[in-house]
Amino acid sequence: MKSVAQLLRVKGTAIYWIRPDASVYECLALLAEKNAGSLLVMEGNRLVGIFTERDYARKVVLHGRSSKDLKVREIMSAEVLWVGPESTNEECMALMTEKRIRHLPVMESGKVIGLISIGDLVKDIIAEQRFVIDQLEHYIMGR
Repeated sequence: MKSVAQLLRVKGTAIYWIRPDASVYECLALLAEKNAGSLLVMEGNRLVGIFTERDYARKVVLHGRSSKDLKVREIMSAEVLWVGPESTNEECMALMTEKRIRHLPVMESGKVIGLISIGDLVKDIIAEQRFVIDQLEHYIMGR
């Protein structure tokens, strides 16, 4: 299994973020612009939360609230699970499955260095399995 550091080398380390005092509407616009499912909520270099489409659906839409009147800090998830670059893809997949989350910030020395999604992990696992299958097919065929 690959480490998160190896995955980030391939995926890249772009991080999309927003301030906690931004409106939820601004946050939604940025999510749409970046075609992302979550944004990290940052105060300077400090991670203070994460905002996901799920936060919006469950804390705004279902309660009939207005995204233009709410601040991100009011509905973000303040308790953010994260992993280090040495974590394996398998460990991340287990954590995401157990906690029912789709995005994990990657932290090193207290600083955010990347963000991985369940989709990133699935894509990498499928590629790894495809490689193993190809190798086994070559072995069986005697190539």
